[in-house]
Amino acid sequence: MIEQIRAELHNPSDFFGDTLDNGYLQMELCYFPSLCDQTLIKDGLLVPFSYRFHPDEFERLISSNPDFGQADRPEEWSKLLLKGFVLFKIDDQVYSYEVQRKFQQKPDTVQIEAALQGPQTAFTEDLDLNIGLVRLRYNEPSLCVEQHVIGEISKTRVTVLYDANLVNREVLGLLNERLNRDEMKTLRAAGQLLQAISGVRHRLFPIVLQTERPDRMATMLERGKVALLQDGSRFGLILPVRLFDFMHAMDDDYESFWMSKVLLVLRYFAMSFTIMLPAFYIAIVSYNPEVLRVQLTLSIAGSRVVVPYPSFIEVIIMLFMIEALIEASLRLPRYIGSTATTVGGLILGQSIQQAGLVSSIMIIVTSVVAISNFVIPNNGFGYSIRFIKYIFVLISMFYGLIGIVVLFFALIVYWCNLRSFGQPYLTLYIPKQEAQMHHPGKKGG
Repeated sequence: MIEQIRAELHNPSDFFGDTLDNGYLQMELCYFPSLCDQTLIKDGLLVPFSYRFHPDEFERLISSNPDFGQADRPEEWSKLLLKGFVLFKIDDQVYSYEVQRKFQQKPDTVQIEAALQGPQTAFTEDLDLNIGLVRLRYNEPSLCVEQHVIGEISKTRVTVLYDANLVNREVLGLLNERLNRDEMKTLRAAGQLLQAISGVRHRLFPIVLQTERPDRMATMLERGKVALLQDGSRFGLILPVRLFDFMHAMDDDYESFWMSKVLLVLRYFAMSFTIMLPAFYIAIVSYNPEVLRVQLTLSIAGSRVVVPYPSFIEVIIMLFMIEALIEASLRLPRYIGSTATTVGGLILGQSIQQAGLVSSIMIIVTSVVAISNFVIPNNGFGYSIRFIKYIFVLISMFYGLIGIVVLFFALIVYWCNLRSFGQPYLTLYIPKQEAQMHHPGKKGG
């Protein structure tokens, strides 16, 4: 067995294979030390083997442990070894022992979806630990966990979680269909899985929610949604979702009622500012100055006296600068990223205004847009909002205020037409019992 595996794997230097003899039995043993937990190998296999048990007793020991199994197919031996299994052969019978090394033994802390109150625990890259975190917060016997293997090369484990009493079976069937027909070779991150199950790739807005918080996933499972966890990724996926799910932060569940509603309204105002404020600036300055009061119109016109080009070029320059600063803050090392972008933004903003390349009003508009975009609690949805504002800017360059109004109406129509796994994207309220209408054996009103 060892020689066959060595030949198939081209004799790797990090492969261990040896033959052991305890006086009763001979055992061929092989594994990759870098992928396996040495303590489990010692306590679960080597120590019992060294006690010189009778062969029948040793077989009973193996059969009583669920981590042991038979590996009767030689073509699967290499794949098992590369997944962190130990293979050993006794009396012409090959067994496998699952001892994959766990690189993380405790949960992470939240880094992206931070909440002032509530749990600060986040998912890790260990799938089994993530499932435990979800079960700890959603401790119901109706919670179902189904496992899939995706990726011809990576063989990545993907787990589907849902409440059997609340899940919409149509959504679950559509998800399983997309998972089964997926043909990707390697699956490295939850973002790849999100794109694979979303169907149409050219949607302007995400239809799957990505989260790092176990408490958010437990909350969504209670609402009848389906969750996905992936081995090697610290983010989980939730579906189907509505637009309002992307604007929901976990602090909304932990704050008082009126405070959470005020914060929610603030986010919607911030989203509106991000989408339409640059376009409104172009429309009012270039096409519709009569919308504002005379004093404000004269103030804007006075600040633009020294600007040598039209308002839309001014907007494009400032938006490009703010997008470059945001990208730089993400790509630079963590210890210097915030400092470099803060200093760069202050110096660049002050210098460009003193040079007369942009107006002081435009500096204010750009700052409001940048701050408003960061109020959106979900990054994926925030990226879509950042993209949409450029479409509004483009339309306002040609059609002014009328173009903005028509485009906003078209955006609402697009949201109404969008579906997340067959469910409306812009539904204001979904009754909790609606999923049971699709559950076999249950009647819906």
